Amino acid sequence: MNLRCIIIDDEPNAVNLLEVLIGQTTQWQLVGKCYNALEAMDFLKKHTVDFIFLDINMPHLTGMELAGLLPKETKIVFTTAYAEHAADSYAFQTIDYLLKPITLKRFLAATQKIEAAFGKAIPVIEKTDGKADEGYFFVKSGKSLRKILLDEVLYFEGEKEYVRLVTGTEELLIYRRLKDIEEQLSAPFVRVHNSYIVNTKLLSKVQDNHIYIGDKQIPVSDKFREVFMGVIKQRMF
Repeated sequence: MNLRCIIIDDEPNAVNLLEVLIGQTTQWQLVGKCYNALEAMDFLKKHTVDFIFLDINMPHLTGMELAGLLPKETKIVFTTAYAEHAADSYAFQTIDYLLKPITLKRFLAATQKIEAAFGKAIPVIEKTDGKADEGYFFVKSGKSLRKILLDEVLYFEGEKEYVRLVTGTEELLIYRRLKDIEEQLSAPFVRVHNSYIVNTKLLSKVQDNHIYIGDKQIPVSDKFREVFMGVIKQRMF
């Protein structure tokens, strides 16, 4: 049986990050997302979960205060930007204490503890190291593998531990470094910035050291300008 969990956090970006980490690295069921303690209490009255991801610093009722109101057997993974609450957290059924920003490496270490707490083996997610030469690749999204056509990708944007893949119709988060993505790509994809790889076939114009692609304006940094402009000049009349 898959583990069932919920996220309780008042920061939407933190919730989104955890949701992607869970979806791409585990077989768990994320059965709820709550943005304050009162909402969480109401949810937990109606649903059964195996454990919760619980932010500590929330308005009105903190994560610690909420933990004190939950049944004593409730298993918790605390998430917070502040290390000083760590000692207090172990007054509860705490599995782990994650400091924000949560990295992929640290989250994977937490999955070890969580799975061990329930006596379950951890599924291994295999990554391909080959080039994306066939015009498509697969991205894990929740419990499915999404097929992505390279011709439809506008750009990849690196954001710390993950990469945002943007097409004309959707955005997906991939838990890989931008450098790893770059190594699997070839023309027409070109690195133009520490944070961006663009599909030169789909850009609309280049102006004042910026690329315009879709509805996005992307800077071209000095580090990558020469290579990028070399690609562009090959297509100039």
